Amino acid sequence: MPLNVWILVAAQALAMCTAPFIVFIGSIQGRMLAPSEGLATLPVGMVVVGTVLAIKPATALMARTGRKPVMLLGGLMGVAAGLTGATAAWLSSFPLLCLAALLGGTGLAVVHQYRFAAMESVPPSLAGSAAARVLLGGLIAAWLGPEVALAGRGAVGPASFLDGWLALAAVQGLAMLVLGLGYRTRSELPRETAIRQGRPMGEILAQPLIWAAIGAAAIGYAVMSFIMTATPLSMTEMAGHSLQDAKQVIQIHIVAMYLPSLISGWLTRTLGLPVMLVMGLLAYLACILLALSGIDFHHYLSGLILLGIGWNFLFVAGTTLLPRGYNDEERFRVQGLNDLMVFGSQATAALTAGLALSAFGWSGVLLLVLPLLVLQAILVVAWQWRERRAMAG
Repeated sequence: MPLNVWILVAAQALAMCTAPFIVFIGSIQGRMLAPSEGLATLPVGMVVVGTVLAIKPATALMARTGRKPVMLLGGLMGVAAGLTGATAAWLSSFPLLCLAALLGGTGLAVVHQYRFAAMESVPPSLAGSAAARVLLGGLIAAWLGPEVALAGRGAVGPASFLDGWLALAAVQGLAMLVLGLGYRTRSELPRETAIRQGRPMGEILAQPLIWAAIGAAAIGYAVMSFIMTATPLSMTEMAGHSLQDAKQVIQIHIVAMYLPSLISGWLTRTLGLPVMLVMGLLAYLACILLALSGIDFHHYLSGLILLGIGWNFLFVAGTTLLPRGYNDEERFRVQGLNDLMVFGSQATAALTAGLALSAFGWSGVLLLVLPLLVLQAILVVAWQWRERRAMAG
């Protein structure tokens, strides 16, 4: 793999830690500072809101200036998030805490573009492996984020999080340094110009291939987020498991999300993208069947492992497939739309999972995602049918 890919892996491992950092302490600090208990989880939600709001501006800016300046700007937003969070801890300010989470989300919107930058740094045959390598950095971030958050664990009260937020700012600054010194812009594809604007978006979206790719990532994220968000509450409040059990299941689930990146890029080349997409859907189906079969610890654990593997296969395959549906000069528009739909669906799933669990129970949560799996299967079939018709014609 070229140096650019490894630089992006390192930057991902550092910059992505904002997400697990805020997920880990956002609701705890929020409970201390929020005016009511119902608002305690708002900082966690603001991360996703910041990501969704920043996706289109970030990709539009990349189209004008190139990727590296926007990557550095994203790192700067991460630093600003850390400093704002530290100020929130110092002043015991809930609005500043929410602002810190929002700024962190805007930085994450840029981080999610790293995988496309990696794919553009290698030949098309290695695009899947490059994207998978960058995702592997998320495994390090999942461990690093909570560790950074515990930097101030010796203090007491809301100010106990001040050192953690300052440490987050330092980690984001280190990510900027890695990108600034290591990332090479010469590997980037030519930017869009007034002369080469590409096809109208309607023509691009008329391709079944595009919808199979976007659906794999968006539906994959929505299903994963919906079930994962409901799992801790289902385990502790409905099935009687301990908080430690729920924590262990979620930690192993995160490992299962990112560890397959060691081989998922290779699998896209050897098995093909259609097979990878089907394998991802089958892993999700197996997850649902296992989770429906009981509420013992091993039911949750095995189900969430399969959920992580299915997410990885669908996300890597969808990301690899997407560039086949656009020309170089169209990439920022299509990538921006893709990520808007992906993280918009994630936000919707995360925000509705608790309501669905209280209204329909754990079994209801699992059954509610089945229509989404059917929809993705239809999108894959439509894409393959169009491909076969084109080959026959």
